[in-house]
Amino acid sequence: MKIGFISTRLAGSDGVSLETAKLATILQRMGHTVFYCAGQLDDDAPNPTLIPEFHFRHPEAEAIGAQVFGQMVPSDELLRRMEASIQRLTGQLQAWVKASGVQVMIVQNALAIPMHVPLGLALSRFIAESGIPAIGHHHDFFWERERFRVNAIPDLLWQHFPPDLPSLRHVVINSLAQRDLQIFRQLDAVVLPNVFDYDTPPPGFDDYNRDFRAAMGFSAYDWLFLQPTRVVARKGIDISFELLRRLREPRARLVITHQAGDEGMAYYRQLLHRAQASNIEVHYLSGFIEEQRAIRDGRKYYTLWDVYPHADFVAYPTLYEGFGNALLEAIYFRKPVLVNRYSVYVADIAPLGFDFVEVDGWISDESLSEVRLLLDDAGRRQAMAEHNFALAREHFSYRTAERLLQEVLNDLA
Repeated sequence: MKIGFISTRLAGSDGVSLETAKLATILQRMGHTVFYCAGQLDDDAPNPTLIPEFHFRHPEAEAIGAQVFGQMVPSDELLRRMEASIQRLTGQLQAWVKASGVQVMIVQNALAIPMHVPLGLALSRFIAESGIPAIGHHHDFFWERERFRVNAIPDLLWQHFPPDLPSLRHVVINSLAQRDLQIFRQLDAVVLPNVFDYDTPPPGFDDYNRDFRAAMGFSAYDWLFLQPTRVVARKGIDISFELLRRLREPRARLVITHQAGDEGMAYYRQLLHRAQASNIEVHYLSGFIEEQRAIRDGRKYYTLWDVYPHADFVAYPTLYEGFGNALLEAIYFRKPVLVNRYSVYVADIAPLGFDFVEVDGWISDESLSEVRLLLDDAGRRQAMAEHNFALAREHFSYRTAERLLQEVLNDLA
């Protein structure tokens, strides 16, 4: 079939875009043809249609969002402006489906979280009027975000994010979301967790990345604690700081790969002061890490996957995640992991029997001892890594996603 992915943005390394790319690969392996439609796309997007007005940063989307959220009563101007935008976007959806011949739409989060209110409402209207078979792949819901709770259109949000339509099937990424969707909206959903291609061996050292340590100023004897996350408060970087402070190991280096600034720079500045006060060495590598390898003006840029082979330990102390793509990635590279017991981890991952150093929001004496043991015992590290890899391959592989996708497509048919 011709299957079209649609969202506000399908580009870069955010969780929605990464999972969409995986599902696109899986569907192509199943013999389907994949199309992308969004307000921002990567250069290598399959059969792309770029519609700038779909982006949540489009001026009209931002202007409407500013009038919707943070207040309780909608103005007449807001309702008129919103309807005009919905009509334009619905027309663009109709044109895309007609031109591409898409037979099934997979809406990536745009029917779950109102980052772009008119687009979500336009999608709901278009699916209802056309009856096109559609899947709503929901990564997080508006009732989970504080910023969306005070709004001027509660009835519209509850009715359309997501909507209850005959030709729409719902897919969520964890069992807690499945439960909430049933409680709040009486809608059934299939759980499709984050997945990884565990049947393809991970890349290792090669001529390009072998010099990473030296290029970043690390020695072969340093212990690199990799935190592959953005610099935002919910990623729990403070817990990683506490780990290194209590280890009191002069060889320990905390390496944070992703950028700061997504939620302002205050947290980043706070971390700089805290690292200095705690006498720990922290390296922020966002200026050296890109999505593709590159050499510009004599400067070499690495990918995240160039960094993993050099890591001695992965810190994943996140406070909240929809699932945990970075955790699956650390397992893929067979690294020992410290993980904070965030709610989805407790509900969907821990019960499967994974072997991690677990913490509950702080570094206990027991967790500190476990980390020290792992750093000193290569055999224990390897046993942990192989055990976790086998479990992840069983529960979170592309084969798991293929089976679940086929079930949903069969249901739509």
